[in-house]
Amino acid sequence: MYSSSWSTTREAFAQAATWFTITVRAVDGRWEDHALGEWTVRDLVGHTSRALLTVEAYLDHPPTAPDVRSPVDYFAAALASVGDPSAVAQRGRDAGAALGADPAATVEAIADRVTALVRHSAAEAVVATPVGAMHLAQYLPTRTFELTVHTCDLATALERELDVPETAGAESLALAGALAARSGLAGSLLLAVTGRTRLDAAFTVL
Repeated sequence: MYSSSWSTTREAFAQAATWFTITVRAVDGRWEDHALGEWTVRDLVGHTSRALLTVEAYLDHPPTAPDVRSPVDYFAAALASVGDPSAVAQRGRDAGAALGADPAATVEAIADRVTALVRHSAAEAVVATPVGAMHLAQYLPTRTFELTVHTCDLATALERELDVPETAGAESLALAGALAARSGLAGSLLLAVTGRTRLDAAFTVL
């Protein structure tokens, strides 16, 4: 079972958000460069910004009781209901367009607003996600994971160092490990990260 203290969870999220904004500032006019799959840099930044915006949106209309118990359960439910990949890609493009004429400034404003909201929210606050209600303390690691992984994607597209902040990286790796264990992939992952084997290019815990 994946678990973390509330203070660590908040710190990991704040670190991931800060690293994202720093990396976005480095785009420097390369918004239409290819980034990931069908996405340009702008599309990827737009998609990643949703990891912040959903926290704000889902806290705004909380339901009465949680029914999704962990970050791992969230991903299992979310992956089962992904739907049409082209619709996911289009949402990224739409989110990128919504960042406006100065995407870096927009992202920074979003990050400042949402991290402040998280600082003033209780671990037991309930968020209304598309796959069910959750406590904020269980939802937030999924957002840290999304921010951290997609900022790695962005840094790679921009040919920058993958200087993942320590707490955000540790929490994201812990969640990835829990997802691997749930999927029966712990052995393959453990052998790879200890230098015994190499992972296939198609390997994923998602």
